[in-house]
Amino acid sequence: MERRWIIATNDKEPNAAVPWAEICGLPCIAELLKRKGFRCTDEVNAFLQPRLSSLSDPFLLPHMEAAVTRILQAIDRGERIVLFGDYDVDGITSLALLSEMLRSYGAAPELFLPLRMEEGYGMSPESVERCCEQYRPQLLIAVDCGTSSIAEIAALKQCGVDVIVLDHHEPKSALPDCVAVVNPKADPDSAFHYLCSVGLVFKLCHALLKTRPAPGFDLKAQLDLVALGTVADIVPLEKENRIFVQRGTREIARSTRPGIRRLMEVAAVRPPVAAEDIAFRLGPRLNAAGRLATAEKALRLLLTRDETEAAELAALLDAQNRERQTVERKICAEAEDELTKAFDPARDAAIVLGARDWHPGVLGIVASRLARKYHRPAIMVAFDSNGLGKGSGRGIEGLSLVEALGRCEKWLEKFGGHEMAAGLTIREENFPAFAEAFRGAARELLSEENLQARLHLDHELAFSELNAELLRWHEMLQPFGSGNAQPMFFARGVEPTVAPQVLKEKHLVLRLRQKNRFQRAIFFDGALSPLPRAPWDMAFRVNADQYEGETRLQIHVEALRASAPPE
Repeated sequence: MERRWIIATNDKEPNAAVPWAEICGLPCIAELLKRKGFRCTDEVNAFLQPRLSSLSDPFLLPHMEAAVTRILQAIDRGERIVLFGDYDVDGITSLALLSEMLRSYGAAPELFLPLRMEEGYGMSPESVERCCEQYRPQLLIAVDCGTSSIAEIAALKQCGVDVIVLDHHEPKSALPDCVAVVNPKADPDSAFHYLCSVGLVFKLCHALLKTRPAPGFDLKAQLDLVALGTVADIVPLEKENRIFVQRGTREIARSTRPGIRRLMEVAAVRPPVAAEDIAFRLGPRLNAAGRLATAEKALRLLLTRDETEAAELAALLDAQNRERQTVERKICAEAEDELTKAFDPARDAAIVLGARDWHPGVLGIVASRLARKYHRPAIMVAFDSNGLGKGSGRGIEGLSLVEALGRCEKWLEKFGGHEMAAGLTIREENFPAFAEAFRGAARELLSEENLQARLHLDHELAFSELNAELLRWHEMLQPFGSGNAQPMFFARGVEPTVAPQVLKEKHLVLRLRQKNRFQRAIFFDGALSPLPRAPWDMAFRVNADQYEGETRLQIHVEALRASAPPE
């Protein structure tokens, strides 16, 4: 879909109390910082230099004191504690961190993961029944799930099982009746809505340690797990999440966990580790196990201290990730075929597709690809032989998927998730009515402007400004991700000096000139479409490239268009 290039402007007057010129002498970096709405110099410095010492009191989270009291009581009584998790990266890192924390107190918690294919997400009746039969919990801690499991938690309570929920999913109505629901989204006034579950587990561990120290347990060293889950769950990298990921990527680079070291080897990740490495290399391999089979092996990889087992598990996850990519490509091609026949961008405000032979474990990835390509919220559903469908959805800016699904609730068995990602269960006979209702809800909730694909450009740069000082300041804006996008720059009047070099039949290496300055650039997937007529306007990002011990500035081209006069 053709994107409209939007050049950023500072809509609001920057705070005059902040001495921008003193903070940064590079106009482009100063402009980027001004747009973030900082109110004082301390806030700017806190962003540029995140510190663990600035983390807030964990007891500010709802029900935290009740959760800590009950957990320590269970440890003192020697009760059977079960950690009930989820099969994605946020879920397994949460279980790994909390289990190591409890073991440092002498407890021996059991770890339980639902089966994606047979039991579905979260505390389904089937998964809860299997958990109770297997472990007979006295205290069950539901992590990354449980907020909407009112009936299941009520049944556990009737059986004498106490439940604590640590979750970040949106509540639909009332909260479950249990010991504690540590979920910032259950409190509209909470300042911690941005945390994912592993962030909440870190805060719980902090609260436990403040109440009862555990000699020998280094919570800071566990930030490798927190960074993995936070980036992989695509929550905003702001406030404390920014601290977790910046410090956590450093912990990943020097991790003492054999599993993480071996995972880095198979994923070809080398220090310094960036959030991008988690999002595109480490996270997908950890997710692959839970998508195609059970997430148990990914969890074991994070917990094992055995080098041989770590190497075997990392190799297995790498192989499963390649298998996942093959399955994903097949479904993506089939979805594209369907869209060629039925999708009309002028008419359709959403994409809703379903089929019998699709693998439900990769539908979220395919939905994400379609949402990006067509700039429409996308729902993908896989139906089993009994006509029961499990689906995943991905959104676009301007639409809350949970709100849109709520308008179609009568056609669904159940649903849940976040603004930008959601899951659902539906009967096959209800699918046509649901598809029509969801497309209608999207049309009502999205404006025409929301439906126009846009390429947001942060600042114009000349080739003469691309230097080591720019790169140094650019790296201080890291980590990049949701809520802190990597800056998108643009340059005008750029011309190729030689014919582009094609790599792997789809990428281009470009040698470019702007006036009397020259730059080399890589354009991923640039060979898949014809290049516009030169000279070009170029949208691009900059990255640090390590070569023979030297850090150099590298250009990654996002888009090219025929040069246009300034607007």
